Formats: sequence, C-alpha cells, structure tokens
Amino acid sequence: MMDIHRILKQLPHRYPFLLVDRVVEIDKGKRIKALKNVTINEPFFEGHFPRRPVMPGVLMLEALAQAAALLSFDAMDASPSDDTVYYFAAIDAARFKRPVEPGDQLVLEAELLRSKSGIFKFKTRASVEGELAVEAELTCAMRTIT
Repeated sequence: MMDIHRILKQLPHRYPFLLVDRVVEIDKGKRIKALKNVTINEPFFEGHFPRRPVMPGVLMLEALAQAAALLSFDAMDASPSDDTVYYFAAIDAARFKRPVEPGDQLVLEAELLRSKSGIFKFKTRASVEGELAVEAELTCAMRTIT
C-alpha cells in the first residue's frame, strides 16, 4: 500500500494534475491497483461538460500512466530525480466503455508486460464499481532531461 504522502515523493505531478490518491495493492514488478476519487471539485468539470460532467478520457489514461509509473519506480527500487521524466511513448487499443462522473471511485490497474532500457509496456484498465470504464496498452519511457 502507498498513501498520498509516499505518492507525492514518487511522482512529480501536483494539483490539479496528480490523479492517483492511493495505492491499495502492489505486486513488485508485476502489477498495481490504485484509486482516484473523482469529485465535483475537479477543475476539468467546469468545462467538460457543465450540464453533464464527465472525466475526460485522456485524463483517465493519464491516471493509468501515473499508476504505471508508480509500479515502474517500485520495480526498480528507485525514486525519480528532478532530472527524470516519464513520458507516454504509445497508447494502443484504448477503449472507453463507461463515463466517469463526480462521486465515482476510479480503480486503476496496470500490469507490467515488459521493460527494457527505460521503456515500459503495460496492460491497463480502470473501472468503477467493477464496471470497466477504459482499457489500453500503454508504453512509457523514462528519460533524463538536462
């Protein structure tokens, strides 16, 4: 398990872009299960959409990528430094199945398929109350910036 304080030490993201609230399960180097509590106070709901607020699909993918990054850092027994960034390299087979609304708890799951030379491929899914909201294969690259 990982609480918000440890997440803040592992991820460089901050409000309003930190999209993981808690890690509830982690199987080192294999899989992670994390939570994103979706509230009406999220800044994106003001414009997406005012009459029927739904979480943007790209932010659901970003939440999955953040959970996957936590799995990567845990697998390597590492913490990111100020000169390390974790980029999307590819998003494949993304399928959106259910809207995510204020009050939902998004359960984020990522399984590490393979890693090589700082490039990680994951099978990911996010659900609400056991109902699939989005699934995708994500490829992320860890790079040093100067």
